[in-house]
Amino acid sequence: MQLASSLALITGGVSGLGLAVAKHLVAQGAKVALFDVNDEKGAAAVATLGEANARYFRTDVTSEADVSDQVQAAREFLGGLNTVVNCAGILGAGRVLGREAPMPLANFQSTVMVNLVGSFNVAKAAANLMQHNDARDDGERGVIVNTASVAAYEGQIGQAAYSASKGGVVGMTLPMARELARFGIRVMTVAPGVFWTPMVDGMPESVQESLAASIPFPSRLGQPEEFADLVAYILGNTYLNGETIRLDGATRLAPK
Repeated sequence: MQLASSLALITGGVSGLGLAVAKHLVAQGAKVALFDVNDEKGAAAVATLGEANARYFRTDVTSEADVSDQVQAAREFLGGLNTVVNCAGILGAGRVLGREAPMPLANFQSTVMVNLVGSFNVAKAAANLMQHNDARDDGERGVIVNTASVAAYEGQIGQAAYSASKGGVVGMTLPMARELARFGIRVMTVAPGVFWTPMVDGMPESVQESLAASIPFPSRLGQPEEFADLVAYILGNTYLNGETIRLDGATRLAPK
């Protein structure tokens, strides 16, 4: 897919990794619909990207009805829909056995609902529309890029919920790609390591420095623009399908 022809829906699109993807695509001539729940940041993102290029849609990715309605609205604004980049996510940190009591089930459920169910919810609603797109010369009708995490593979203490949710994203990548192949829709996942995002910004500086030092090379946190570069490459390379790519500077998370 040529980036200039991308009509993209980006969840978590008003900050962090999602906003970086939006900026990259718009710079290449694409048009984007930003799904998020932060109205203030949504307005700021649209002001940065330009109202002709971007629109913010307040969307609860865990709601099937809300997502269905907003995906339709996004397609109307975009003039079509051939790209989805799922970046919406929450950290959901907490030990299974906390100091006072075991983790409330609601904490586990909310993390899985946003990170895993939300990604599936948006992907399937978008694929339902993409299947009717006119096929390009190579047969492609759309691309879905989900976001997992290296925690899907070596989650740390306190990341049981987060790791489970991201492991689910990795796990559904291949079966979704296999199923949607007959429609010419590709499905890929990126598993980033530790990146500069709003989640990391809230951590103490000592923790940030420790995280950076644990990365073999380059020994620094990832930049959202590097994530956006990889997403853009995935969109452009039609032979990439059904795989999860780690983007982590060769880091492997320690137990804690």
